[in-house]
Amino acid sequence: MRDHLRAGIAVYNEGRYHAAHDAWEEYWLDLGSGDDERFLHGLIQFTAVVHHASEENWSGAQGLAESAAKYLDGLPDPCHGVALDEVRSFLAATAADPHHAATDPPTLTHDGETVDYDGLDFDATAIAAEVLAEAGRYDEAVINAAVGRARSELDGDGGSQFTGMLFSFVRGRDQRPVVYQRLRDHVELEQQKDDDVRGLFDGSG
Repeated sequence: MRDHLRAGIAVYNEGRYHAAHDAWEEYWLDLGSGDDERFLHGLIQFTAVVHHASEENWSGAQGLAESAAKYLDGLPDPCHGVALDEVRSFLAATAADPHHAATDPPTLTHDGETVDYDGLDFDATAIAAEVLAEAGRYDEAVINAAVGRARSELDGDGGSQFTGMLFSFVRGRDQRPVVYQRLRDHVELEQQKDDDVRGLFDGSG
């Protein structure tokens, strides 16, 4: 859960409230009932509260604040490294007055750290990259392929270009479109190389 948590927290802390839940949702959907499911369900609803408030959907923010508080009620603080008391106080205040959510959304912390993109290791960065690709309408297939190439580099093929570009894609908000173009070009080039090699052996080259 740690990598998914940190990726989503970083996305949230960067102000991408709607996108943050995507880092948690796939993991959450595979959970059965229990405290972990309640924890992630509550966090997902919490980010939706902040998103609705940012869109001035006060009734949506208020209703979800009440629901999220129920999911998080009784869980320890911290829970999986996430400080929940501040989140629960925020939800209670928002349930009483939804305008509170627009003026004072809390920063999320993990293990006492305010997590941003620079604080993510490779696995969390890969998750964040996929979330940002979907949120930014980049081709997710390109990012998924780049993640796969980067993992191969880390497994010892001697390169680091995909790893470096993947970190740059996540961390460099202003340069993200340019970095994405570079990633796409490199993915296409490597795919062409693979196709050329395959063609030598299947008779099509």
